[in-house]
Amino acid sequence: MLTLQLTPYADASWTLVGGGYTTAGGASRVTLIDHPMVEHAAFTDGVRTLIVIREKLTGHPSLTPGVHRADTADLDRVFTEAQEHPGDFVVVRTAPDLPVTVTAGAARSTPLYLSADDRCLYGSWDMTDLKRFATRLHSVEVARLLVFRPRYSTQTVFEGIHRLTERATAHFGGSLHISYPAPALHHDAREIAYGADVLGAFTDLLHEALESRPWAPDTTVFHLSGGFDSGCIGATAAKRHPRQIRTAALLIDGPGRAQQERRRAGMRTVLPFAEDDTTVDAAKLLPLDPECLRVRGKLISPYEEPLFYPFSQLTAKLARAGATAVVTGLGGDELVALSQTEVPHLDLNRVPVMPPWLGQTAATLLEYADVGTAPPAPINSMTLLALESTAPPLLREGIWPIHPFAWTPLVEFGEQLPFDWREFKQLQRRLLESLGLGMEVVRPVERESFAEIVERALTGSGVELLDRMLADGSALFDDHLVDPDAVAAAAKRMRDGHYAEGEESKILEVIHLDLAVRAFLS
Repeated sequence: MLTLQLTPYADASWTLVGGGYTTAGGASRVTLIDHPMVEHAAFTDGVRTLIVIREKLTGHPSLTPGVHRADTADLDRVFTEAQEHPGDFVVVRTAPDLPVTVTAGAARSTPLYLSADDRCLYGSWDMTDLKRFATRLHSVEVARLLVFRPRYSTQTVFEGIHRLTERATAHFGGSLHISYPAPALHHDAREIAYGADVLGAFTDLLHEALESRPWAPDTTVFHLSGGFDSGCIGATAAKRHPRQIRTAALLIDGPGRAQQERRRAGMRTVLPFAEDDTTVDAAKLLPLDPECLRVRGKLISPYEEPLFYPFSQLTAKLARAGATAVVTGLGGDELVALSQTEVPHLDLNRVPVMPPWLGQTAATLLEYADVGTAPPAPINSMTLLALESTAPPLLREGIWPIHPFAWTPLVEFGEQLPFDWREFKQLQRRLLESLGLGMEVVRPVERESFAEIVERALTGSGVELLDRMLADGSALFDDHLVDPDAVAAAAKRMRDGHYAEGEESKILEVIHLDLAVRAFLS
C-alpha cells in the first residue's frame, strides 16, 4: 500500500507532492500505491503530523488528499478514528523532537516490511525494496517454514527485515522497536436459536463484506476455483449482480482436473455469472519452470505465492483484461476451523513430523518456534499470512485484493457457529446446495489440489535445482538448517522415479528458501 523513509528528529513540515508526502529537503517521504481503492490524507497542528493511508470503504467519509491543519485535540481525535477503520490502514506520526511511529490496522490485506539503519526507518509492501538490509538468515523463522509451522510475528526469514503485524506500532528514534497490541478476544461456539436463518445470515454478511468495498463489476474479477470458499462468494455476488460477475481460476492437474472443470461449469451454468471467464492451466506453467522469475534469480520474497509462476501469469492476464481488483476465497478454511476441544482425538498443536533433510540447528531451534509470535489477532493469523503472500503479485499488476472471509463481522459469525455447521465446511456446502448446485459441486469425490502440479515441478526442474544447491552450496547448509546428505538422497529418489507426496512435496520449501537466499544475500 505504501513505501516510506522516515527520519526522526528532523524537519517535520510535510507537503503532498505528486504521488506522496515529503518533508523539506526530502529527509522523510511516504509514497503511496496509485490505486482507486487507496485513499490518504495528512493532518498537522504545526508541530506534530499524522499521515493516514487506508483502504477505501463504502459508507465511510472519503479522505481528502493533502496536508490539513488541525488543533491538538483534533489531531488526537483523528488518530483515534483512524484506528477504528475496519479496512486495511497504516498511520504514520512524526514530530521534530520525537521518534517516528508507524501503526498498522487489524485487517492487513497488504504487508508492510520495515528495516532501519542508524539514521532512517524504511518500509515497503514489497520485501525486495529492502534487500540491502537482509544481512543473514533468521534461523528460527527458517526452521518454522521448513517444517510447515509458520508463525505470525515481526520476524522474517532475513534478519534486518521485519514485518509490521496487525495493530502493531513501530517506533524509531535511532533504533527500531515494534510493540505488539493486546490480544484480541474471540467468541466461543453457541447454540443456534430456534428458527434462526443461518444461511440467510451468512449470505447477508457475505454481501456486507463485498459491498463494503467500492468495487466495480467491469474492473473486478472473482476467483472461482470450483471449491467451496470462492464458490460461496462468487455465487452470492452473481445472485446480487446477475451477468456482471467475471471469473478466473488456476486449473489443476491429476484426477481432480476433470471434476474441477465440471464443478466450475456447474456453478457458471446454474448461477448468472458473466460470460467472461479467464483460466490459466497450471499444468503448463509449473512453479519451478525455468522461465519463472523466482527460478531465474530475480528478487521474489520467500513469503510470496508458492505457485508464484502460474499465479503471476494469471494475474498479468487479468490486468491486461482491465482488472483493478480481485476477490478471493482466502480465509474460508479458518472461518469454520475446529478447535482442539472439539476434536480431542486430533492433536492440532502437535509438533510436525520432521522432514529427513531438516538440519540439526533447525531441529534444535524448533523449541523456540513460538517465541516472539504476535498475540491473537481479530483475524486468524494463518489467514493474515495467506493474504500477505497473495498481495505483492497482485499489487505489481495494479490489482487490489479483496478478501470477504477476512471481514471481521464474518469472522466473528464463523466463530460462534456450532460444531455441526463448521465440521467439513457444512456452512459452505449447505449454502451452495441451497442455490441449486448439484452433488458434485456440494460433495465432490475426487481431491482437488495442486499436489500433482507440485510433484511434476519437483521431479522435473526441482531435481535440477536441488543438484545445483548441492554443487554450489547454500547458506541453508552452512547454517546447518538443511542437511545436504538428506537432500542428495531425496533428489536421487525423485530422479529414480520414487516420489512420496507426504514427504517429498515438502522439499519445495527448501528450494524456495534457497532461491530467496541466493537472490537476497548475493
